[in-house]
Amino acid sequence: MREIVICGEALVDVVAARAPVNAGRLAALQPALGGGPFNVAVTLGRLGSAVSLCTAVSTDTYGDAIVAALQASGVGTGHLQRRGEPTSLALATIGTDGAAHYSFYVEGTADRLVQDPGAFPQTVSAVCFGTLSLVLEPGASVYESLLRRCHDEGRLVVIDPNIRPAVIADHDAYRRRFASWMDAVDIVKLSDEDADWLSSGPSGTGPADWLAAGVTAVITTAGPAGITVTTAAAAVTSPAPKVQVSDTIGAGDSVVGGVLRHLENLGALSPRAVAELSAEQWLAIAEYAGQVAAITVSRPGADPPWAGELRSDYVDNQQHPYPDVRSTRLSPE
Repeated sequence: MREIVICGEALVDVVAARAPVNAGRLAALQPALGGGPFNVAVTLGRLGSAVSLCTAVSTDTYGDAIVAALQASGVGTGHLQRRGEPTSLALATIGTDGAAHYSFYVEGTADRLVQDPGAFPQTVSAVCFGTLSLVLEPGASVYESLLRRCHDEGRLVVIDPNIRPAVIADHDAYRRRFASWMDAVDIVKLSDEDADWLSSGPSGTGPADWLAAGVTAVITTAGPAGITVTTAAAAVTSPAPKVQVSDTIGAGDSVVGGVLRHLENLGALSPRAVAELSAEQWLAIAEYAGQVAAITVSRPGADPPWAGELRSDYVDNQQHPYPDVRSTRLSPE
């Protein structure tokens, strides 16, 4: 059986309510489990994939909740490392458009102290990396080494940088480091805002550079413009489904999960198979990922769908998994 391993942090999102508050009083806070890699793993588990999360998780109460949530969504926990340091926190405030804005509390936390997990079983066909784990040391160097090792072993390597400028000390140094990974990556998924940030500055690079370095496909989400897949041969765009947005927390992560699940369904969890996909197949992958993300943004928090929530007759952007949800066009960012 083919397996997928997601590498990176699991943390707690502390979400501030959007309701107005009186002067001198703060909005109510609601904790929720999150972290980009955690959300991707949960998405895949709920969609029916054999998936595990590779990270360090605290032994505190939040860490116990993270483990329980993974298991409840069908995510394997055999690659988790339990540590005594606290769980990372992300303070999320939600704008009037449903978009989330973050600040982070990550000093001395468990996930950034992850150790090399050693060799993965031969059944692991695809490995995905992303978000804070690619930035915060010493864990970032551990994941970078693991990324290159997985590439050398012939596994499919996927990366979603999910740029958080507030935690990147040297922006240009990170842009150079990101570009240096591209010869070991098969698929890059990112938002249009991520792409703009990575292409700016003296060391900026963009999709054309990454494809030239060896990346097979760049998948870009762009709000109402939908999801675009760019390869060396073609570019295709799937229109955004119509959906009433609750918030966008976990939207991009669910796109990654949807892409990997559809690749699995196609039997394409290998670098060679991905390189042989047609433009029509990439379009179908983008449409499926958009359907998964549409459900995620239609309800609060990072709450991706279960396989049974996806309509098998979903054909185009006029049919949404929830027929009564139709008011606003939005694609995950």
